Amino acid sequence: MKIFKDNAGRAWTVAIDVAAIKCVRSLLDVDLMSAVEGKLLERLVSDPVLLCDVIYCVCKPEADARDVSDEDFGRAMAGDAVDLATTALLEELVDFFPQARRRLLAKALAKLKNLEARALEVAETRLDSPELEAEMEAALAESLGTQMDVERGKELRTDQPLNETVMQTQALGGGSSGSLPESPESTPDR
Repeated sequence: MKIFKDNAGRAWTVAIDVAAIKCVRSLLDVDLMSAVEGKLLERLVSDPVLLCDVIYCVCKPEADARDVSDEDFGRAMAGDAVDLATTALLEELVDFFPQARRRLLAKALAKLKNLEARALEVAETRLDSPELEAEMEAALAESLGTQMDVERGKELRTDQPLNETVMQTQALGGGSSGSLPESPESTPDR
């Protein structure tokens, strides 16, 4: 049996036995016996909601005795509590299986933890890289430039005569093409 604490300070006992496996199957349609294949481990590690549902099912007799609903249990599961519960569940799951399968599951779990650690390391390295900061600054500048272009376009009204639009563009810094003739309204009668 493994024990973890949720964010409400409650200690929960994780014990994987046939009853717990049957409970998870009936309530979630998840077969903990398929963990040996490895895909379920990946799914549990990558989906904290499913993981917490599985843990709740495993801890259901204890939760029922404490009158803790699925929602109350879920509200107390975030951050480090999820990590501690994950470790408790996966270690208990490894211990449930007979020796030969236990060795395979332990190996799969070790590989999964190794991959997760490497993924976090790669992400951290990427976040610390000056290239990422430069890319983000370029994207921000482009976004701001596009926003300024849109706002500049809103200032140009399309219901105005062409000459007024050109004058407004020049006033906004758009420059003059110098090739447009004056409109008849602005030319004095000759």
